[in-house]
Amino acid sequence: MRYDCVRPGEELLDTNGKPVQAHGGSIYYENGTYYFYGENKEFTGPGSEIWTWGVRAYASKDFYNWEDLGLIIPPEEDPDSPLNPRTVKMDRPHIIYNRETKKYVCWMKVMRPDGTQTETVMCADAFTGPYTMVHKAIRPLGMSAGDFDLAVAEDGKAYYYFERVHSETICADLTEDYTNVTGYYSTHFPHTHPPFVREATAHFVRNWKHYLITSGTSGYMPNPSEAAVADTWHGPYKVIGNPHPGDESRTSFHSQISSVFRVPGKKDLYIAIADRWAPDSMDIPYAFVEKYFDYCFTGRKSEIPELQKEFGLTDAQMEKMHDAKRDTSKARYVWLPIRFEGPDGRVVIDWKDSWRLEDYE
Repeated sequence: MRYDCVRPGEELLDTNGKPVQAHGGSIYYENGTYYFYGENKEFTGPGSEIWTWGVRAYASKDFYNWEDLGLIIPPEEDPDSPLNPRTVKMDRPHIIYNRETKKYVCWMKVMRPDGTQTETVMCADAFTGPYTMVHKAIRPLGMSAGDFDLAVAEDGKAYYYFERVHSETICADLTEDYTNVTGYYSTHFPHTHPPFVREATAHFVRNWKHYLITSGTSGYMPNPSEAAVADTWHGPYKVIGNPHPGDESRTSFHSQISSVFRVPGKKDLYIAIADRWAPDSMDIPYAFVEKYFDYCFTGRKSEIPELQKEFGLTDAQMEKMHDAKRDTSKARYVWLPIRFEGPDGRVVIDWKDSWRLEDYE
């Protein structure tokens, strides 16, 4: 099968006819080639002990048809390795290029059995690897670090935006080699508990303004995104609302944005790269999801059965609320262009059944 457009929410197959496995992903552009990379979930399903089987990458010249490049960061069997798919949960890889060191630097979030979350950092001389371990248990600023994004300024300085787990969003300066934090940071969007804490931070710059798009914290169940804007890397950031105003389900079109990609050669085309983690749970209303996670984190789990009755959900639907039972190998991709409204540049993402790069200047 050959594609000539983007079809959000539909199954995406590579040039060999196999499902693309690059979840929680990002797109990197270099020398006329688009690279799409992310979590390889091909072995992740109900009952599986495997969370992520390495980092997989794909290449495309037209943005529609993707050639499988295989695992650019493979799993490791060492039980103490942050890349062991059976002992830890690795996800959210992000890769940036350092012009001074001429290294590609990849950060990955690693969730350990004791509940702590650390960062693993690897470097390579080429985007496709091989990558070498530099740090394997960073607790940035002494914090438990969740979903994140990396960004590089025009002058080469780099920044790390991450969720301080179940608390707030942090913007931290990276060291000159991009492999650690300097110690300078700022804090944003404090919340007391999920599902209101912001995660899956995606940063981009447009017209000298800095934007952050984040999601709430409700596991693999989707929730309303939130956009914020600032004049500087560290803010302060002003929340400007849900970028999906046309989505009555309040689920970001049943997806979670992991990154934003500015298309080279286009005047003003930014694309929200998102995952539909739970395509089989689109019948569960967000109003229930919000209360469910609120109850989970405020000592009210005993009230969940009554909540289930209130919303008329079946036991089968309730089973789908558990991340450990989620078959993320079947997650879909929702890639949609962003438009900007008004003098403040309000972020708006409209649903499109299909679209093409050629439709934009």
